[in-house]
Amino acid sequence: MTVTDRRAGASPRSWRRRRGASVDDGMLGVGLLSGAANVIMQLGRPGVGYGVAESRVESGRIDKHPIKRARTTFTYLAVATHGTDEQKAAFRRAVNGAHAQVYSTAESPVSYNAFDPNLQMWVAACLYRGVEDVYRLFIGDIDDETAAQLYRDSMALGTTLQVPAEMWPPDRAAFEEYWQKSLELIHIDDTIRKFLYPIAANRSAIPLPGIIRRPLEAFSLLITTGFLPQRFRDEMRLPWDARRQRRFDQIIAVARFFNDLAPRFIRRFPFNLMLVDLNWRMRTGRPLV
Repeated sequence: MTVTDRRAGASPRSWRRRRGASVDDGMLGVGLLSGAANVIMQLGRPGVGYGVAESRVESGRIDKHPIKRARTTFTYLAVATHGTDEQKAAFRRAVNGAHAQVYSTAESPVSYNAFDPNLQMWVAACLYRGVEDVYRLFIGDIDDETAAQLYRDSMALGTTLQVPAEMWPPDRAAFEEYWQKSLELIHIDDTIRKFLYPIAANRSAIPLPGIIRRPLEAFSLLITTGFLPQRFRDEMRLPWDARRQRRFDQIIAVARFFNDLAPRFIRRFPFNLMLVDLNWRMRTGRPLV
C-alpha cells in the first residue's frame, strides 16, 4: 500500500525511480517533513501515547525539548539503519537507561512500559512505514526486490532495541497483515490529542507575532495531515479534502525536484551528521540521548 493509496483523495501517479537510487535513499533529510506525522502514528497506540505524555525523563520530552528529542530520534534512525555494532550497542544502552524510567503508575489511564516489545514493535513499524513512504514520494516507484531489501533492512529499527527478530513479520505481506490488525488498537483521546496538536502544527515555544506564527502553523498542519493515513486524521480530527490534497502534492513535487538536484551528502543530511555526532559523544563521554 503506497502513501498515495493511504491519503484520502490522492490521485494515482507513477514516478520513475531516479537513476542510481538505492535502498540507502530511504533515509533522506527531506523525509523529515513526515516526522510529526510519524510521531502521531506512534503515539496513536495508547500505551505509547501515555508513555510519552507522562514521561518522567524531563530532558527527553518532545513537548519541552523538541530539538533534543529530534536529535535522539534522528540518531536512532541513523544508527539502526547504518550504524556499526559498537554504535548500536552504545546507543541501545543509553536508550534503555531512559526507558527504564518510563512505566505507568496507578494514576495512569492505561498500562504501559517502555520495555514492552509489543509497543516497541509498533513504534518500529511506524518508522518503517515512514521510510517506505518517503522512498516512494521522493525517489519514485519501488520494485519488488528493492522493496524487500528495504523491508529486511528496516528490521533493525526494532531489533536495535527490545524487539526480538522473530517478532518482526517475515515479509511485507505479513507486515501488512500486522499493520491492519494494529490499526484496530489505535485510539487518540482528548488528552493525547491535546498533547499532539502542537506537534502537528510545529508550534514553537518561542513567541512569534501572529503574522508569522499563523502561516507557519497552517503550513505545518497541512504537511503533517498530508502524511497521515486517514485513520489517524480522523483520530486527530484534522480535516482533509481535495483542495488540501492538491496543495500537499504541489509542495511534495517542489521538494522532490530540489532533492533530486542536491548532491548525495546534502540529501542524507542530517542523518550523516548524526553518526559523526554520535562518535564524538562516545569518544568524549558525553550523553548519547
